[in-house]
Amino acid sequence: MRVVSWNHYYLCMAPTTPYTNDLGGREPLASMRETVHRIRSLASQWSPAQFEGSYAPGKWTARQILIHLAQTELALGNRARMALSTPGYVAQAFDQDRWIGRDASLGGREALEAFHAMSTMNRTMFASLSDADRGTTLSHPEYGALTVDWIIHQMAGHQIHHLKQLEQIGGR
Repeated sequence: MRVVSWNHYYLCMAPTTPYTNDLGGREPLASMRETVHRIRSLASQWSPAQFEGSYAPGKWTARQILIHLAQTELALGNRARMALSTPGYVAQAFDQDRWIGRDASLGGREALEAFHAMSTMNRTMFASLSDADRGTTLSHPEYGALTVDWIIHQMAGHQIHHLKQLEQIGGR
């Protein structure tokens, strides 16, 4: 078996996702672990009012961002599991703004805990995957042909993207 360094992998083989720049060459599973820890540390002591703060006018509140992160863990984790267990799996797109509305009554602290639990479950499953598992393909109506590895990289970068927003909110 040939050993490939992470830097070599990232430069030559890592998938490109809409959040590649946010991930910035970091190993995705380690990044997920660190980002989830940072989000939990940041928001764990917030008051209900702080969960309702936003990073910019007209943008989601911290509570909504946390709901979105939990929903994304649910949706993308499910996509990976379906791809791993269903040959020829075709993912279904979802409207994130309509999903947010379905969980609008969820509190900030509950959204934080849901995100933490779902992320831990997904990251644990991802860590158990072989290279062949990570190479499992699926298709998506907007993105075309994807792999489970693409999902992993997407999720890691997506978490960082929203961490930056939560840090802005927490700094106010």
